[in-house]
Amino acid sequence: MPVIPGRKPRDGGSKPALLTRKMRRSVWLHRSQQIVTDALLVGIAFYGAFLLRFDDGIPDRYQDLLQTLIPFVIVGKIVVFALFTMYQKWWRYTDAHDFRRIIQAVVLSSLILLTSVWLAKPQGIDLPRGIVALDFLLTLLVIGGSRFFVRTIVEKPLRGYRLPSGREILIIGAGDGGQLVAREMLRNPELGEAPIGFVDDDPRKSGARMLGLKVLGRTSELPRILEETEPDEVIIAIPSAPGTLREAVVGACRERDIPVKTLPTVFELLRGDVNLVRQLREVQVEDILGRDPVVMQLDRVGAYLAGAVVMVTGAGGSIGSELCRQIARVRPRKIILVDHAEDNLFNIRRELEEDRHFGSIEAVLGDCKELPRMQEIFESFKPEVVFHAAAYKHVALMQENPVEAIRNNAIATRTVSELAGQHGVRRFVLVSTDKAVKPATTMGASKALAEWAIESAQARHDGTTYCSVRFGNVLGSSGSVVPIFRRQIASGGPVTVTHAEMSRYFMTIPEAVQLIIRAGDLGHGGEVFVLEMGEPVKIIDLARNMITLAGLEPDVDIPIVVTAPSQGEKLHEDLFNPDERPQPTPAEKIVRAERESMNPARVEEIFDEVERLITIGKPQSLADLVQVAAGFTIESAPADLLGE
Repeated sequence: MPVIPGRKPRDGGSKPALLTRKMRRSVWLHRSQQIVTDALLVGIAFYGAFLLRFDDGIPDRYQDLLQTLIPFVIVGKIVVFALFTMYQKWWRYTDAHDFRRIIQAVVLSSLILLTSVWLAKPQGIDLPRGIVALDFLLTLLVIGGSRFFVRTIVEKPLRGYRLPSGREILIIGAGDGGQLVAREMLRNPELGEAPIGFVDDDPRKSGARMLGLKVLGRTSELPRILEETEPDEVIIAIPSAPGTLREAVVGACRERDIPVKTLPTVFELLRGDVNLVRQLREVQVEDILGRDPVVMQLDRVGAYLAGAVVMVTGAGGSIGSELCRQIARVRPRKIILVDHAEDNLFNIRRELEEDRHFGSIEAVLGDCKELPRMQEIFESFKPEVVFHAAAYKHVALMQENPVEAIRNNAIATRTVSELAGQHGVRRFVLVSTDKAVKPATTMGASKALAEWAIESAQARHDGTTYCSVRFGNVLGSSGSVVPIFRRQIASGGPVTVTHAEMSRYFMTIPEAVQLIIRAGDLGHGGEVFVLEMGEPVKIIDLARNMITLAGLEPDVDIPIVVTAPSQGEKLHEDLFNPDERPQPTPAEKIVRAERESMNPARVEEIFDEVERLITIGKPQSLADLVQVAAGFTIESAPADLLGE
């Protein structure tokens, strides 16, 4: 039937509108019920205070005072409770924070009652202080107790502490995360999972019961607990758990063929709304690095980006895309995404707009090596902060293509940093690598030259604060060994390791990026900041852990084959050159590499020679020049390379 203009449809409106009205009506009704219940409880408490104060019955004059005061007491206390937002949450979700708020509200309302009666003296009678004290205690008891009672009743989808049937789950961690997981399982028997107990290292919780479930012991006792309980699955419910704890749990469970899942990490929780139970996932190698995760208050350390125009080069890469995600959280005025890879640029823009609801974006296709295009970008968007993450990372491939490695990693950095200075950018941050330390490959040497370009740009443009941020491998990045191992395991092996003693520093991408953002606000000009990466991890141990996490046995289901290091591949990476001295900074996990300054004029001469060799097409001469130049330390470098 056609709809006549100006007339409402017969069903009263669209379904979403009807649902919204119903929800609002339901919320209003629920809050009204809470207010009425509290009003009755407050009245009962006030009346009870009089009964307890006078053992032989309330005298007539105080009976009159009670009748006069009780309406004002009820209304006054309800108003105070409302001001303390006590009706913004259902009682079934009352927690410790709400109980603190209840205490504060009851204290304030009692003080108001005492002061008001003392000033007004209704019927010329003072209210006995004993009644005020009894009223305070009774009000606190009935208001807090009612909420605790409702929460206790609701939390008995334990059906009188009768556990749901299904797969038996042992939960590691009896804190908020563990209790949330257990509560979700108890409330939703259709999940088919039954929690059987907790494991927690807090001695105060040992033997305690939470939600009717016992804390069975500490993680050091996990082998015994697993033997006694024989769970179908173990869940690590500690988002901030260190890698050593996760590794110990996984090891104990794998020995008994018990699958292990984990809650999302702190980073995953911060990146969006998460339903804890439905977001349980398999333990990954990132979870068992054996080092404490780095967590910072991004809103605080990234405050310098709020309201700024921020440009990220290489925005579609593994580091660049995570930079964009975290920068978006501090609400800059605009993010300029620059990348020469169309698909990567499309994907990160779509993610920011659709998944993270950040629309102040400009997606710009551009190659940092191309001076005219970069000039256009700086003139059009006038960025205030630049994170230069565009780089080629694959060592072997760069060794085979030295000209492109130098053009993209070194010359492009010089180009972008120079334009930043010319256009008045406030801060410029280069994303560097530990391979720039004592470089043994063209890729490492190209990044060392990139650091030089930043120092040289600082000498010419004192209006811009430049810095470089150097760190080791990041798990899951395009240049990391982890994706290679995953593919090899998925195809049935073998997993190839180039040397049994080879080790590398590892950090997760979100950790590295938040430290990069923090370092961007530390610099005073030209510094090289180094991220503390923890202890290096042996690559062969990493391979074994990944095979084990896949539910397979190393050297039985998946063989590990030791090959040979490729050209220039070092057994162990360093984070500092021999001439550099680590110096502390105000930021945790970030140190400064202090060394003697270089001669900017000589650095520019080296870059000019590099560009000449690129132009005339002499790749071998170029590779030799770059590796020799970048391989210099302050102790061995020619005198004209050093500053005065």
